[in-house]
Amino acid sequence: MEDFTGGVRRRAREAVRAARDSGDSYAAQVHAADLEEMLRLADEHGIAVDPEGED
Repeated sequence: MEDFTGGVRRRAREAVRAARDSGDSYAAQVHAADLEEMLRLADEHGIAVDPEGED
């Protein structure tokens, strides 16, 4: 379970970082959708994800 949890947290942080760093509005929308999916998966599996990206 720890590998799954770490993977979800890592992907969520990467999506946030990519959205922040992207100057392309379409890319930012794509990253935001990825983040929403990761948060949904985390919630379904009872994983708390810190919105600031910290473990």
